[in-house]
Amino acid sequence: TYDIDIPLRSLFEQPTVAVLSEIVESLCQEDKVASLPPLVPMERKGPLPLSFAQQRLWFLDQLLPGMALYNIPLALRLKGPLDTQALEKSLNALIERHESLRTVFPSLEGEAHQEILPYLEIHLSGCRIDLSSLRKEEQEASAQNLAEKEAMALFKLSEDSLIRVKLLILGGNEHILLMTLHHIISDGWSMEVFFKELSEIYNAYTQGQEPTLSPLVLQYADFTLWQRAWLQGEALDRQLSYWKQQLAEIPDLLNLPTDKPRPKELSYQGGDYRFSLSKEIKDQLNQLAQEHQVSLFMTLLTAFQILLYRYTGQKDIVVGTPIANRHYKEIEGLIGFFVNTLALRTLFEGGETFRDVLDKVKETTLQAYQHQDVPFEQLVDHLNIPRELNRNSVFQVMFTLQNSSKEEPLALNKLHVEPFSNSYPIAKFDLYLRMNESEDELECGIEYAKDLFEAATIERMGDHFKKLVEEIVRHPHQDIQTLQILTATEEHQLLIEWNDTKADYPIDKTVHQLFEEQ
Repeated sequence: TYDIDIPLRSLFEQPTVAVLSEIVESLCQEDKVASLPPLVPMERKGPLPLSFAQQRLWFLDQLLPGMALYNIPLALRLKGPLDTQALEKSLNALIERHESLRTVFPSLEGEAHQEILPYLEIHLSGCRIDLSSLRKEEQEASAQNLAEKEAMALFKLSEDSLIRVKLLILGGNEHILLMTLHHIISDGWSMEVFFKELSEIYNAYTQGQEPTLSPLVLQYADFTLWQRAWLQGEALDRQLSYWKQQLAEIPDLLNLPTDKPRPKELSYQGGDYRFSLSKEIKDQLNQLAQEHQVSLFMTLLTAFQILLYRYTGQKDIVVGTPIANRHYKEIEGLIGFFVNTLALRTLFEGGETFRDVLDKVKETTLQAYQHQDVPFEQLVDHLNIPRELNRNSVFQVMFTLQNSSKEEPLALNKLHVEPFSNSYPIAKFDLYLRMNESEDELECGIEYAKDLFEAATIERMGDHFKKLVEEIVRHPHQDIQTLQILTATEEHQLLIEWNDTKADYPIDKTVHQLFEEQ
């Protein structure tokens, strides 16, 4: 048996079943898959190594000190009677339950290791900031400012607690919870686990009960030791051989038309532009995916890569995408840094339709899922790709699609919880298109590097992507070069306004006399 890591969306729809069947078929081919050793509690001798993913984040922290590139900031407004004592007790119960939340990363002779602290507590009494005396407008401004400062505050990996909490008091029944974790101890999946367990523990304490969470069979350190033990030698070579072939001779850079020349070093200052695709377009995209027996992710990735192809003229496009990397049920409930990154490459030949490109993306994505065990950090090292301070290795553009949960991420007794702020002005890539499928629409956000792009350019790009998707669902058999990406306003400007060259000239002078006057 194999645990297959795919998004849990509409699991029994036709396209997902088709994708699953192809994955299973490819996994079951002889000599292509090595059985993985069982993931069990590991004997711990000497200093605990970092996982491959943690090692890269630690290296980047040393390379770029003074930059909060890998913070995970959260700001939540809590309305209702908050039991601060139960909240503090719940946070500390989670820290005790998950070793990763009390892990620091000291180094010895330039090599870091995990040090799991036996004891770590959060005291909310020392983390409270009372804003209740301020007027409403001042409260909001002050809270926003504090949220931004917390999001950008640095962690010292070798000794700091890598989870920070502040509680802002707006009034008797209104608070803002600011919480920041370093990515080296958590990821997106982990935060869902964090919220789910925090809710269960808090709700139990506020009802005078003890929480009844199932004991954890494993901890993140067990995963680290397991990964280091099996992902080497023949097992690593088998996975790497695919990626070496797949990414051979990739371009050094995706030459997007930027507003500014690429600096020698990136500042990582980022902007964010939000837009959406309607429910009608979302439904048409899902229908198109079903007809072609692919996932919505593959369909939208294809559209995005076509846009990049149209923008750059490059026939070789590489886009990165994160993947949860949770192969075993034993680690589904752990908090830690498991997420991996896949590099998805599409070669354009010219004269192709959307469906032609979709076939390529489908095949590439399925193969990437089959070889997803290689940590991206190992891939960069083994491909001998030089690291530059003004660009990312392998790819400079990211894409992801998520699905909104109908459940509240944090469901606390007698409290209404809503997002307060998501201000985190960091861009680790040139472009990052984040999409989220909700019941009513496809929410879209383009995170971009301010070193390279102006806000107006990214807004136009969002309009072009939206127009391209609309054209794709109408004309999937049309040559991708002829699919319309200009908006009606741009088309009028290009064809009418810029060609309105009629002018009055003196009829008693010749051309050379007019020229001479100039």
